Amino acid sequence: MNAGFEYREQVGPEAAGRTVLDHLATRHAHSTIKVWRQRIDAGQVFLDGDRAAPSGVLRRGDWLAWRRPPWEEPPVPLAFAVLYRDDHLLAVAKPRGLPSIPNGGFLAHTLLHVVQARFPEATPMHRLGRGTSGLLLFARTAAARRAVSASWRTGGVEKVYRALVAGIPVEREFTVDAPIGLVDHPPLGRLYAAAPGGKAAVSHVRVLATRNENALVEVTIPTGRPHQIRIHMAAAGHPLVGDPLYVAGGRPGMGGGLPGDAGYRLHAYRLRLAHPATGRIVDLECAPPPDLRD
Repeated sequence: MNAGFEYREQVGPEAAGRTVLDHLATRHAHSTIKVWRQRIDAGQVFLDGDRAAPSGVLRRGDWLAWRRPPWEEPPVPLAFAVLYRDDHLLAVAKPRGLPSIPNGGFLAHTLLHVVQARFPEATPMHRLGRGTSGLLLFARTAAARRAVSASWRTGGVEKVYRALVAGIPVEREFTVDAPIGLVDHPPLGRLYAAAPGGKAAVSHVRVLATRNENALVEVTIPTGRPHQIRIHMAAAGHPLVGDPLYVAGGRPGMGGGLPGDAGYRLHAYRLRLAHPATGRIVDLECAPPPDLRD
């Protein structure tokens, strides 16, 4: 059982004049209007620090909060290994199945929570999907965070992954550059997928080995769009083995899978970047699991 959590938002011009119940049920449609009314009636929703009424009218600048009571989180592997540590950076190995940050019903059962229990100053510089294992980088100072963020934005961080994909690519090396953007997805509203009007994304793929009808590939991504490797390999006609969401073409399938569902085989293998304090090149690696070794 975790300690619960308070979700807060400041009312903007688009919500001003609406009732508390209408706004919550519309903006946070993961719960029905009936459920939101029950939460309000139970005294879990506050407007500027006072208990809110369902019919309360929102004004621009108000603070609206839902104090979610403690809840039991799904069991996950609550462990990590330190791969690199100095006064500025921390690199850890995330196990498959452990969410990187709080989301989707996970709060204490996240890599961020267990890492900050030991290194409270650590700030994650990126995230990995719940089903992705491997290397995740944290900054330990504000200066390091700013420097690494700047390198990330300008392509100064090399990111290499291992993945097991369905089918055998015709070419041993190739590039996928399908744009990635939000598309309609009825269960969630919208999610990221291959989309002609999306943002530019590039993945360089190299086949390392073949196994029956599957291939082990190494993927280098100069860009970092959400679910990029899963989407790009599916767009190339080779979805990740076990991916419950993305199918050939790089779009969500009809099986009802969600972005946080695990099952696919993907590992963050290497990060290469200039050290934020010294400028020297730091080459970090996390050994792949047995089924992703060549």
